[in-house]
Amino acid sequence: MNFDDAFGIHERALQLRSQRAEVLAANMANADTPGYKARDFDFKSVLASEVNASSRVRATHQQHIQPDQEMVPASQLLYRVPMQPSLDGNTVDSEKEHTAFSANAIEYQASLAFINDKISGIRKALRGD
Repeated sequence: MNFDDAFGIHERALQLRSQRAEVLAANMANADTPGYKARDFDFKSVLASEVNASSRVRATHQQHIQPDQEMVPASQLLYRVPMQPSLDGNTVDSEKEHTAFSANAIEYQASLAFINDKISGIRKALRGD
């Protein structure tokens, strides 16, 4: 049995949601840091590119330059454009970050529930229920 086929894109979605939660949490933690620039990434476009995983760069020899281990490397994170810039150069909008973090958490739970349902179905099939 191939678990990649069983779980579909949800495994990668969980990894991306987890990484996005870290990015959003860093934004919220730095809401009062002068000059901090809020960052994020477009989840849908990154997930769409992850569907074609064969395009990911891989090192084939130990002396090759190792690619970033993150699904979305820091170099590909986008900067948020503030609706109302602050005087100290900080671009974090706390309300927007909290909303994005909450929505991301709900979508993470939805993917997790889907995977749990799949695992339950596989267990039932193996037991013959």
